[in-house]
Amino acid sequence: MQLSAGMHLIQAEVAATQAQREQGLMYREKMPANAGMLFVFSNPSTQCMWMKNTPLPLSVAFIDADGKIVNIEDMQPHTLDSHCSTKTVPVRYALEMHLGWFSQRHIKPGMAIGNLPAAR
Repeated sequence: MQLSAGMHLIQAEVAATQAQREQGLMYREKMPANAGMLFVFSNPSTQCMWMKNTPLPLSVAFIDADGKIVNIEDMQPHTLDSHCSTKTVPVRYALEMHLGWFSQRHIKPGMAIGNLPAAR
């Protein structure tokens, strides 16, 4: 699906089921420049991501139910470190992009991601 971050367009694969979220971007060797993966969670809550079996360095934006970025974390390949959303704000989505994608485009917490799928 196509998302937007300001004037930037993102081609995002959607991981909406438990199995899809568990697989994520594991074992992916490459990804197009403006592509990523959108994780959709059933219930807004604190969410954490890790990089087990993921060879690509990534940045993840944690996004609330209204589409606003809560926080952005950088993640290194093949690590088991937890990268979590801010505990005080429940999130509904997480968007993984190439490492530095958000900072290179001056996309920061408080900004919105557009065209997110509706809550189910």
